[in-house]
Amino acid sequence: MHRQTCIDAATAPSAAFDSAIRPSPSSFVHPLPRLVAKRFWPRRRSAILQPRTCLHKDSLHMPDLATGALLDQSPPKAKSFISGTQADGRRSLRVAAISWFAVAATGQLLFVVYLLLLYGRAALRGDWAALNKVMPHGYVPGDVPGNLTIALHILLAVIITLGGLIQLVPQIRLRAPAFHRWNGRVYMTCVAATCVAGLYMVWVRGGGPGDLSQNLGITFDAVLILLCAGMALRHALARQIAVHRQWALRLFMAANGVWFFRVGLMFWILLNHGPVGFDPKTFTGPFLTFLSFADILLPLAVLELYLRAKERGRTPQRIAVAATLGVLTVAMATGIFGAVVGLWLPNVQ
Repeated sequence: MHRQTCIDAATAPSAAFDSAIRPSPSSFVHPLPRLVAKRFWPRRRSAILQPRTCLHKDSLHMPDLATGALLDQSPPKAKSFISGTQADGRRSLRVAAISWFAVAATGQLLFVVYLLLLYGRAALRGDWAALNKVMPHGYVPGDVPGNLTIALHILLAVIITLGGLIQLVPQIRLRAPAFHRWNGRVYMTCVAATCVAGLYMVWVRGGGPGDLSQNLGITFDAVLILLCAGMALRHALARQIAVHRQWALRLFMAANGVWFFRVGLMFWILLNHGPVGFDPKTFTGPFLTFLSFADILLPLAVLELYLRAKERGRTPQRIAVAATLGVLTVAMATGIFGAVVGLWLPNVQ
């Protein structure tokens, strides 16, 4: 059994140094080092008031720093549970956002395919009357400005949908910043042109489905699109990239208001097993009035919750927003399925 030596806690460094320079029986060491050691590490009177600690004999040969660490009886710092939980909250929020974007991108790409198959083939055949298959008064013989506006509106819808998705891909933004900037300029220009064309179709040409409330909803959407585009451009020119990205996300949501309208309408029809709250013949009713404003306000509200939870939210907030995104993603996927099966495939066949 190893022999232990009890020393005063206050004189542990002196004892360690003293033991380290003590001569062994088989060798001779001059006694001067011991005198020097006792000179620089004197025994203090207050040492008798310090607790006595028993150290192993071998531990007295440890350096002073190691001896001090051994005498420190404070427990080691445990890993913060809160920080790990917050990391899990951020991970859940990120997975929910990526899942939402993946489903939305799939639905929008299907919408682009639908537009190209329906209107692109009609344009190649010169069958302009095919515009009236889905859009009432889409083609009016002799109305050259109105017909060109409709064609431009459809073409810009394809460019905006594809350009908006490209802008949100981080790999493209990081590896091709010049392309990202030019694509953003083209995207904003097309968005502004689409707003003007849409307002012309609603208030000048007329003849479209819906009532005054739906026209007001379209106008409200156009105003928000122009506002978000202007703010995104302003902060991009000022090199305020973080704020620019937030307004660019708001612009993406606002610019897809018409797409959200279609998806939300089909989700509502599938949920209620038929049209509820509106007349499918006249395409009017309280639900369509509500949806004309909710198709842009609801996505913007969810986006604001996401941005706040991502930047300043705590773990419960992040998890709540992630769960909300998960529910909305399922609802959006249901609406996309309904639009593909109930609207797009029947019209292109």
